Parts: sequence; C-alpha cells; structure tokens
Amino acid sequence: MRKAALQMGVIVLVASVPLTAVALLIDWFPEPASTAADDVDLLYDVLLIISVPIFVLVMTVVIYTVVRFRARPGDEGDGQPIHGNVRLEIVWVAIPTVLVTAISAYAWVVLDNQEDERPDTMQVNVRAGQFAWRFEYLERGGPPVRSNELYLPKGRPVEFSLRSVDVIHSFWVPEFRIKQDVVPGIVTKTQTIPDREGDYNVVCAELCGLGHSTMRQQVHVIGRERFAGWIDSRRRVLAAATPEPGREIFTSYGCAGCHTLQDAGSAADTGPSLDGLAEVYDKRNPRLSLRDYIRQSTVDPQALVVRGFRPDGMPANYGEQLSRAEIDTLTEYLARTSGSSSGRETAGLRPASGPR
Repeated sequence: MRKAALQMGVIVLVASVPLTAVALLIDWFPEPASTAADDVDLLYDVLLIISVPIFVLVMTVVIYTVVRFRARPGDEGDGQPIHGNVRLEIVWVAIPTVLVTAISAYAWVVLDNQEDERPDTMQVNVRAGQFAWRFEYLERGGPPVRSNELYLPKGRPVEFSLRSVDVIHSFWVPEFRIKQDVVPGIVTKTQTIPDREGDYNVVCAELCGLGHSTMRQQVHVIGRERFAGWIDSRRRVLAAATPEPGREIFTSYGCAGCHTLQDAGSAADTGPSLDGLAEVYDKRNPRLSLRDYIRQSTVDPQALVVRGFRPDGMPANYGEQLSRAEIDTLTEYLARTSGSSSGRETAGLRPASGPR
C-alpha cells in the first residue's frame, strides 16, 4: 500500500502542475472594467490552484481503486473484512474543513472590500421585468432621470438598487465582475466602480421565461463631464415634454426596452417598431380596429406575431401586471403616437397558429 500511495502521489504531482498551468493560462473572463475585477480574478485563480490538484488526486485514487480492486474471473463473494482507520478519517475531514473555511474567509474579504461604503456614490435604481431593464438615476440638482440603457461615469462609485416587477432575474455585467439576483418583493443591492470607458452588456443570468435570452441591454462607461452633460440633456428633454400617463406606462413597464417609439425616446429593436404602426396595422389583421389591435397585442402577444420576431419575445402577463385603466391609457397613447412613419419599416404579421 505504501508503494501504491507513492505511485499515486507521483502521478498527482506530475499531472497537477501542467493542468494547473493550463487552467491559469485560459482566459476565462472578458477584459476587466471595474476596480474590483482584479481581486475577483485573483480569487478565481486561487480557487483553480487549490481545486485542480484536488480533482487530480480524487480521480487518481478512484481510477487506481477501480483497476487495483476490480473483480477478476473466479472471484466470488466479498473481500476480507477490514476496519476503519480513525486517524485517516480525521485527516480527510479536517483538511477539507480547513480549506473551505480559508477560501470562504478570503472570498468574504474580497466581497466586503467591494461593498465598502464610499463617498460620492451615485444611486441607480434598476427595474427588471420580462424581458428588459429600466434604469433611474437619482442625481442631485434635479428630478430623477430614466433611461433604457445604462450610462455610468468612469471612476465614480455606483450603487444599484434592484427590483423585479414579475419573476426572479439576475443583474450581471461580466466586465464589472458583479452579479446579483433581483427578487420580487425585496430590494437587493450591489455596487461597483467602473474604471475603463467602453460599451458593455447588462445580461440577465437567471432563467426568467421564454424570452430570457433577449434580456440584455447596453452599459456605456463615459467620462464624468460627458456623463454630467448626458444627465442635463435628459432633464431638459423631460422638462420640455408634455406630461403623458401613457408614455409613463410605456417606459415604466419595460416596453421602451424592446420597441422603437420616437415619442418615448426609445430605439430598441428586440421587438417590432411602433412608429408607423397606424399605417400598417390593417395589413396585419383588417378585422381589428387599431385600438383593438394594440390591446390584443398587449394582453395576448402571441395571437399575432410580427414576421421576423420570436413568438415568445414579449411577456404574456401584461394583462395581469396592468389594470384595465392602465391598459386603456396605454392603448390610447400608442394609437395617438404610433402614426409617424419616421421609424424603421415594420414587417407584416402572421397568425401564431393556423389561418386567421
């Protein structure tokens, strides 16, 4: 047994070194874009250095045991009875306990450093709903600013307050190395400090429905002066805009995250454009009036599907999320504002199933 243990030890040593080196050389993550990214990447490297040799050790023992103690022709019954080794059992329980405790403490230190309170932290409310993100900036000096895309100033701490209007989502920006579940009924938080300008993605990392794969939007990290100018420009647009309850419903419930509508300032293309809708709706289903068509598309989006778009791309629960009065308000708003053909051309509709 000592000879076998020595052989296995040599195998583990010889195999672990190159496998660990290969694991460390693999580029697991995208380019870092936050101050916490290097610490998270280092933590991951430490986990690889610990876990790869353990994996090799376990597999070596398993393979040796299968080969060495396999049943041979003529073997019958059980082998010789043996007694447990208390000392060995204590060792193989104590070592994993110490390792897991040390790794947990290290991970806690990294997380605690990332979540430290910092001066001049910007507050951003994030609203998640099938299948879009909505952002609200609580900057001093004026009313809150809302946007379908996330804009952040380079070098400034930002705290995200996350809410869901329907199911569990997960707020993930790979380049920032942050990911936080968004749970209905509670507010979860995470924070970061972007340190590299560029365009990245906000991705939902929790399966949230049939349109889950489409729930991603842009993060734009820009200089502080440009960000301040962007906030000011959004506030000027807000001040000049006529109060419109329908527009508020359209933007608050994530519609602007998927559809282009000039009046709402949205230019998303996950769903069909709503600009010019009044000019083409009768080609889609002439049996419906424009308002009936809009209402049906809101509460039963799979009844008629625009060609080129997925039938599961829009949530089917707006009839439950919105009251009848809100649906009426939204319908009237879209009927009034979707007559412009300035947006991109919208494809025709096809029935979800069978002729209509």
